[in-house]
Amino acid sequence: MQVTPPMTAERAREIAAAFDLRALPEDFYANPFPVYAALRETDPVHRMPDGSWFLTRYADLVAVYRDAQSFSSDKKVEFTPKYGAGAPLLEHHTTSLVFNDPPLHTRVRKLIMGALTRRAIADMEPGLVLLVESLLDGIEAEGGGDLVEDFASAIPVEIIGNLLAVPRDERGPLRAWSLAILGALEPKLTPQQEELGNRSVTEFLDYLRVLVADRRKHPGDAEHDVLTRLIQGEATGEKLSETELLQNCVFILNAGHETTTNLIGNALVALEEWPQARAQLLRAIGTQPDWDALEPVMTLAVDEFLRFESSNQLGNRRAVKDCEVGGVALPAGALVTLCIGAANRDPAQFANPDVLDLARENNRHLAFGFGIHQCAGLSLARLEGRVAIGRFLARFPRYRLTEPPTRGGRARFRGFLQAPFAV
Repeated sequence: MQVTPPMTAERAREIAAAFDLRALPEDFYANPFPVYAALRETDPVHRMPDGSWFLTRYADLVAVYRDAQSFSSDKKVEFTPKYGAGAPLLEHHTTSLVFNDPPLHTRVRKLIMGALTRRAIADMEPGLVLLVESLLDGIEAEGGGDLVEDFASAIPVEIIGNLLAVPRDERGPLRAWSLAILGALEPKLTPQQEELGNRSVTEFLDYLRVLVADRRKHPGDAEHDVLTRLIQGEATGEKLSETELLQNCVFILNAGHETTTNLIGNALVALEEWPQARAQLLRAIGTQPDWDALEPVMTLAVDEFLRFESSNQLGNRRAVKDCEVGGVALPAGALVTLCIGAANRDPAQFANPDVLDLARENNRHLAFGFGIHQCAGLSLARLEGRVAIGRFLARFPRYRLTEPPTRGGRARFRGFLQAPFAV
């Protein structure tokens, strides 16, 4: 059970003063929450050595999310020196939906949301259940496996593959491409991460060009096939260039894959660490689950997992004019990191924030962001979490980790690489 220990005010100030997102100690990745608490309590609008700002209070993050006029999501200024002009990573991350402002953001989001209606997501549930049950059958036959590789990561790859109608026998490279491209978003980038990220963008785009050409000739159902919807949108007034189209297909995989993998993996590991919460959820599920009746219970649980171990810990904005956050004046051009993981454990917003409470009500966490950039796929992510976590527990109520799980070693995306278990 991982509870943030109390610390003296002097120690909190020391930790906050030394904090640098580009020079993190190794133990930070296992448990960053004491550091977040020290920052939140003593230096919530923290200036880092590179001159950027790091925000940890819930209210300050919401204020920035709300003020899209003062804080831009466009990353050209920030990412050009990081990746270099002309780099595939630069072109991708400055063209994708999440790292852009209106009007590009508005056009792409509208098209994607048109394929993620409530009815469309409900229509996905039977296929998702079959997928999860087939994965559980394989785990049962083997007597266990790895929570990440054999279960959590396999689900979103299939779901996003279905959304884009990627042929099933061509989905093999998708996970590795996604991990490499998102890994290059880390605050401090190694040459190996940069090379792999650039190569993965190039390979993914090469694949998508062929897929898009085929889909233009053989359109799918635009109500469910996001790629067909994006392509047809070009002919109905919502114009996307070829680059915008391809890069946002890459984004759709990345956005839906890593975060959902982390949600499921983090949840199942957390339930090992919090036996009372696990017993509570197992009592609710019972021996003959009524999944329709359990939807509210599982939704509360999924939202608490997202709050407690946010899949995406960090967001970024750039101040486009002089402004103020949390009583601190920020100059135009200031780069701002929004620490979602810290805000989601802010005691000013959440009672007993370091406790996993699966019945927590009014859980207004920021794991999906807030405002105009709130995650377009949040309803789909909740569905995947409900089905995957609930049915895993129903089948394997006594599962146990057989080795300590291996963290991904990343500050932005919090999850596990491996988590071996037995049933």
